This record gives sequence, C-alpha cells and structure tokens, in this order.
Amino acid sequence: MIVLDEQLQGLGLEDTMTRWYRGRVLVVKKLRPGTVIKDEAIPSLLRRLRQPTFVTINYTDFWRRVPADKSYCIVCLGLPVEQADQASGWLRQLFRLPEFKTKGARMGTVVLASPQQLRYYRTHAQHIHLLRWPG
Repeated sequence: MIVLDEQLQGLGLEDTMTRWYRGRVLVVKKLRPGTVIKDEAIPSLLRRLRQPTFVTINYTDFWRRVPADKSYCIVCLGLPVEQADQASGWLRQLFRLPEFKTKGARMGTVVLASPQQLRYYRTHAQHIHLLRWPG
C-alpha cells in the first residue's frame, strides 16, 4: 500500500501509480476522513496498516524527525510543490533499486530522495546510507 501525503492530492498521482503499482494507492486523508491529520499523527496511523509506504514532499517535517519503524516505510521526496507531479516517476525508480524493490525490504526505512542523492536510515542502524541516485 502506498499512502500519499495531502500535498500530493489532486495531482492525478493515485491514477498514475496504480498503472505500475499492484497494491492500493490512497491519500492519507482517507485513513481518517473528516479530520485534520497532523504530521506527528502519521506514524501511529501507518502502524495500523499492513506494510504501508508513506510518500511526502514535506521532507523537513519527516526526514530525521520521524524514527524508522519496522511497520512502515517513509519516502521523502526533495521535490518543490510545483514539481510534485513527478513523484510517481521518482517512486517507481526508487522501487527498482534492490534495497527498496519489495515491501519487506522497504519496511523499517526512512528515505530522502533528492535530485542529487538518495539517503536513508533504518530501524537497526544509526547511520545514514547513501546510494548512487538517480539509478
């Protein structure tokens, strides 16, 4: 399951992603309809789901602020709002890398993908890993 942050709503990303991703794709607001979901509530909402990957362009509120958890993966994309429609392509490219190819491999990881580099940290490691990016 891919859960999109609210900034990614209304860009057609749900439809674009369902063309190449076999699982469910939804916007975070559907997890708790009719309520405001604060960033700090996202991890607890994700823990209720089965192996979700949360995708956001709001990396300043998630990267190195949210602990990695074996229940979910958080992907922070270093895209400006006006380029947020590129999120599907970036995510698809990320999922092609061996470290992120399966849900099982992704769980417990917080990722930051920017145009120049890909960094991530995991539940069992304190340090940040760097990968050649774009692959």
